[in-house]
Amino acid sequence: MLSIRKYLKRRKLTVMEEFEGFVADVFSRKCTSRTVLETVTGRWAILALAALYEAPYRFNALRRRVDGVSEKMLSQTLQALERDGMVLREAEHTIPPRVEYSLTPLGREAAERLLPLLAWAEERMPEVVAARERHEGR
Repeated sequence: MLSIRKYLKRRKLTVMEEFEGFVADVFSRKCTSRTVLETVTGRWAILALAALYEAPYRFNALRRRVDGVSEKMLSQTLQALERDGMVLREAEHTIPPRVEYSLTPLGREAAERLLPLLAWAEERMPEVVAARERHEGR
């Protein structure tokens, strides 16, 4: 298992190394990447990235694909992902306006790293349910 420290060393970064004003240590409160992690690992962001990995979507189609997300939450999530360079919002000036969302190369890379986590969660649900039942039975 690759630790974060080993990963950073492979990338030739030291823990808490500052580069161009960024701090590379996810365990430090000064770590620059924490805001990105907060965005990408949010419940709706993971699902939006996974859906957009399949294909570009218009807003309402994406909302249907990510079942259960409110219009407001999806809008905020897409804005945060767009801000961080992971989602591209393309608006066509037609009547009615047509807006389509797709992944940027950075967003595609993030989604590729998140998809195994989603698959793991789905595969391990029986074990999680059993653990929850044992915990409730204490």
